[in-house]
Amino acid sequence: MMDLAIADKVHDESRQGEALVLETKKAKNNGRKLYIESYGCAMNFSDSEIVASILLDQGYETTPDFNVADVIFINTCSIRENAEQRVRNRLREFTIAKVKNPGLVVGVLGCMAERLKSKFLEEEKLVDVVVGPDAYRDLPNLIDQVDSGQKAVNVLLSREETYADISPVRLNSNGINAFVSIMRGCDNMCSFCVVPFTRGRERSRDPQSIVKECTDLFNQGYREVTLLGQNVDSYKWVALARPHPALSKGEGSEDGILAETNQKVLSFGEDLGEASPTVNFANLLEIVALINPDLRVRFSTSHPKDITDEVLYTIKKHDNICNYIHLPVQSGNSRVLEMMNRTYDRDWYINRIDAIRRIIPECAISTDVITGFCSETDEEHQDTLSMMDYVQYDFAYMFMYSERPGTLAAQRYADDIPDAVKRQRLKDVVAKQQQYSFSRLQAQVGSVQKVLIEGFSKKSDHDYCGRSDNNAMVVFPVGENYKPGEYVNVLIEKSTTATLIGNVVR
Repeated sequence: MMDLAIADKVHDESRQGEALVLETKKAKNNGRKLYIESYGCAMNFSDSEIVASILLDQGYETTPDFNVADVIFINTCSIRENAEQRVRNRLREFTIAKVKNPGLVVGVLGCMAERLKSKFLEEEKLVDVVVGPDAYRDLPNLIDQVDSGQKAVNVLLSREETYADISPVRLNSNGINAFVSIMRGCDNMCSFCVVPFTRGRERSRDPQSIVKECTDLFNQGYREVTLLGQNVDSYKWVALARPHPALSKGEGSEDGILAETNQKVLSFGEDLGEASPTVNFANLLEIVALINPDLRVRFSTSHPKDITDEVLYTIKKHDNICNYIHLPVQSGNSRVLEMMNRTYDRDWYINRIDAIRRIIPECAISTDVITGFCSETDEEHQDTLSMMDYVQYDFAYMFMYSERPGTLAAQRYADDIPDAVKRQRLKDVVAKQQQYSFSRLQAQVGSVQKVLIEGFSKKSDHDYCGRSDNNAMVVFPVGENYKPGEYVNVLIEKSTTATLIGNVVR
């Protein structure tokens, strides 16, 4: 079997720039080809699935070659400076294609749309259409405007849009894992982050639509869903005027499972009343977990200020809610955290870590770390390293601070840490994390892990790969008695810095 030496995650780049290919709806085919590629976080890829669904219904077919496309969209990320530069470079390539095909429509979607709309449309003249993350329903109309010779823009943010009624087309899916967006926007004003300005205020999807989407996915053969939100722990849905429609459905109806699970949730949810029941994130986790014990449930991302013991006990209660929590720390120093406007301090974060370790001892924990934030001292950097020693994260996403225009930090603080210092501090953090990533995996050697098979290993078609409950990648030999989409028990025999390796056991 192959020993896969995979580097630690400085940032997961595996899907960056991924282009989608979909099966065409022949009855609606309008003869136009769509090329769409995505950058950034899981939420962006989930949004591309929504865009694909909208345009597929308009008769588009997709192509993996932008040179033959009639419409090109690039779904963008504004979190990091180099992500923006990559998008600009990509758009310049598309403008060359536009010279050869003057009727080509080039558009920018997502987080860069609002902030850079004038640059893209007027100054740099790189695109024809700019669409924000709350305006995807307007895409057919915007494309029509471009076809008539106009530039088109819709970057209006919404307090209501959740796309709850749109069934996303799964992009380049393995048919096993799926993202399910449960909320949009963010109310946390972290000083380094552009998300509140690019994605708008926080709003939650109604639980019935989430359960229906997850149930449909399970019935289609999917065996794992990841519930997505900028801050899933603040999920809160309040019914208005009358009880949720699912409550009136009987067990004999097609929505019986919704009635059953919502009834259970509403028996212990907060602020309950006949007119306005409330569902929080712990309640929602349980609703989804009750769909079927063979449906694994993950979620991302948690915020230290909001993750509650109720959520932790819900994870402990249900075997199919994975024992894995992504809990970004960003910094281990309280003064820096205050400047970041993270609304917690070092002691609060440690309290939440202690709660996870107490309630779910076997839970894996990952994090985000930013090095070289404004005015960070060497001693404060050491506090981040000591936090890593305290938690011993399973893995981490690690970045140098990159000032984003329009953020609170850009307005209030000088980006005064030299790049060389930022890079050295990042090296310190990466080295520390490599140590703990390896030791956490090494501790699992000799254990038996339940693994959901996702497909062949990247390095060999003689090996399968899949993730354990703790979100560790596991590689093991292909066998005749099991296949992708099924669960197997794997005896872990060894590990690399990022992968467990073993054999299937009964």
